[in-house]
Amino acid sequence: MLIKRPADIAPSEITPRALFDGRRDFIRTAGLGLGAALIGAGLPPAARAAGHGGQPLGPLMKSPYSTSEKLNDYSDITGYCNFYEFGTDKSDPARNAHRLKTRPWTVSIEGLVNKPKTLAIEDVLKLAPLEERIYRLRCVEAWSMVIPWVGFPLSALLKQVEPLGSAKYVEFTTLADPQTMPGVRSGVLDWPYVEGLRLDEAMHPLTLIAVGLYGEVLPNQNGAPMRLVVPWKYGFKSAKSIVKIRFTDKEPVSSWTRAASREYGFYSNVNPDVDHPRWSQARERRLGEFTKRKTLMFNGYGDQVASLYTGMDLQKNF
Repeated sequence: MLIKRPADIAPSEITPRALFDGRRDFIRTAGLGLGAALIGAGLPPAARAAGHGGQPLGPLMKSPYSTSEKLNDYSDITGYCNFYEFGTDKSDPARNAHRLKTRPWTVSIEGLVNKPKTLAIEDVLKLAPLEERIYRLRCVEAWSMVIPWVGFPLSALLKQVEPLGSAKYVEFTTLADPQTMPGVRSGVLDWPYVEGLRLDEAMHPLTLIAVGLYGEVLPNQNGAPMRLVVPWKYGFKSAKSIVKIRFTDKEPVSSWTRAASREYGFYSNVNPDVDHPRWSQARERRLGEFTKRKTLMFNGYGDQVASLYTGMDLQKNF
């Protein structure tokens, strides 16, 4: 079983960050982990906890949706990132994200809703009990991690505004500040970064608003102060540093779809049977491991989400 109920997860199975930090030298000699580690080794100490990172988030609920798989090291999770607003190299976010100011921070929720709101991050953090959600992350680039996120179901946030019956999709817009985000000054994408989900995907209990990892406030380079985590989709669908959420009756045009529609579809569900035009998606390299492993349909969350796509051609709706 990949998913365990809380009672099935022994405390010994959730590896403390300190223990993983002690293994860092070994992990950094292994497979793809070597590349990530060489990047991380050159980072300043602040890269472990840029901005507000490092602050504990207090008691956390355990989640029945957590996997029991071995977690990736904190330094790999925070040092090997895709966050193009801070640069296109995997080490750029940790190197540059200290410039990001996460207080004050607000998110506006608007569109086809009864009660549009603008919430401060302090109010967002009070909406629901915080949970530890240990999820697999599968990047479209065919590498993966296991990350102990801290957050709450996105549905708890979306219900605050009472979506109208005509709302079919949810669009997420992220911060684009050229003063603090050097990558925004480049033309690699049209800024701001935009992502979207169908409403039923957004309301699914697996879909998370993450505000932390490893029991601490989310580091800037990982999408502080609040980001989306959709574990059955490729990682780029999980928008970071969100400033606006909009309900709409039309399918949003995601940033990567706009940039290369043949390569990045709206759904972007993890699917080993649908290759990227330039590489196979059948296997992936878990950071810290020597050999590749088979990629699981829906990243291993098929029992929970496959019914969302009943009757759909997943080759066409990639």
